[in-house]
Amino acid sequence: MSESSTSGVRGMTVAAAFAGMKSVAPVVFRAGCPDCRGRFELAASALRLAIGATSRTTFYSFTCPECGAAVRKPAGQRIVELLTGGGVSTLRLHSTL
Repeated sequence: MSESSTSGVRGMTVAAAFAGMKSVAPVVFRAGCPDCRGRFELAASALRLAIGATSRTTFYSFTCPECGAAVRKPAGQRIVELLTGGGVSTLRLHSTL
């Protein structure tokens, strides 16, 4: 790389590099508990997604913040897309066949 092509980069400050960026609100997901019927919002860090070989083995889970119940719900393709896009931790389950 020639010196002329990198000279503009050397003079750039961090503030100038990030000047046009906007802050992004954290992603939250609406959920409900089948045990206590509570409705609430959860951060991506409160959810876990398990992707299996079939729709029966693909689900998301969380702990109800109101009653403490462990909740497990099926996750179709659209739910999987939303959760993975929102930063939910994902575990891929492998078939033993």
